[in-house]
Amino acid sequence: MYLDEKNQWGPIDPAGNGRRLGDRDEKVLLWVIGIFLASLVIAPIGGASVIEAMLALIGA
Repeated sequence: MYLDEKNQWGPIDPAGNGRRLGDRDEKVLLWVIGIFLASLVIAPIGGASVIEAMLALIGA
């Protein structure tokens, strides 16, 4: 590991003035993660792509 003896960087701001997700953004992110996790389970079981499984479920 590199030890910075000069200490050129200032102290870290604990307030963290970064951008936060809004309510709508958080809901969209959770839906995307949920769909991704569901596709990880559905696709291998069906032996087909996720799109083909969805089409089979709706009967198209």
